[in-house]
Amino acid sequence: MSTSRAIVLARGLGTRMRAPDLSAHLSEDQRRAADAGSKAMLPVGGRPFLDYVLSAIADAGIHHVGLIVAPDHQTLARYYRAEAPPTRLDLDFIVQPDALGTADAVLAAEQWIAGVPFLAMNADNVYPAGVLSALAALDEPGLPIFERGDLVRSSNIPDARVWSFALLDVDDQGYLRGIVEKPSPPVAEGSTERMLVSMNCWRFDRQIFEACRDVNRSSRGEFELPAAVALAIARGARFKGLPACGPVLDLSTRADAAEVTRRLEGVIPRP
Repeated sequence: MSTSRAIVLARGLGTRMRAPDLSAHLSEDQRRAADAGSKAMLPVGGRPFLDYVLSAIADAGIHHVGLIVAPDHQTLARYYRAEAPPTRLDLDFIVQPDALGTADAVLAAEQWIAGVPFLAMNADNVYPAGVLSALAALDEPGLPIFERGDLVRSSNIPDARVWSFALLDVDDQGYLRGIVEKPSPPVAEGSTERMLVSMNCWRFDRQIFEACRDVNRSSRGEFELPAAVALAIARGARFKGLPACGPVLDLSTRADAAEVTRRLEGVIPRP
């Protein structure tokens, strides 16, 4: 069954974005947003970065979006409710009281999801609309699977950063067999150009919520979504992998702003 519902994880503290970087080329407006850790509202071409994220979601035919936010989300609410309401999708705000990790963020949306399949993705990535559309049309839980080499070539993601993403083990039928979040160097050293990578974009059904409730805290003290997915797999859940190609635009740090701005030059987002 195709889904037209998605959640976007925008609750993070923006720790990497807040970190000083004298080499980063930022406008004054971008600098203020970066200082506040507000990746979603960092201006790109005169529009908040989140506008481009939501526009790609709308391009994929998804009409109902739940934005996972902090309790103090007044700036986001004012912009999307009063200043520039979306015209192609309905946007709701879902509060995650504390920044306890991505699995906790997904769990915060359980009531809003109302038992139907849904997509879940980062707020600091613009994913290809075709990838999101294919994922929405999937008739079971799954995820787009990117190859490391393609991400490095097509996206603005440095090779070194790819090693901080979750690596995937997929069986011969294309189903996810295992997932390793932020692999240690011994795992990374054995990987190749065709290493399979998760960009934290998923199609879930309601069974993910039980895993999000039961997952243990990571070494960082957070309830992380890859660990919840691994727990769901151990309990018998199946996640279909969809081969995917970039580009995926990633706005994680101040240094990303200039290249993201260049790549989105001339693009007019229509959330």
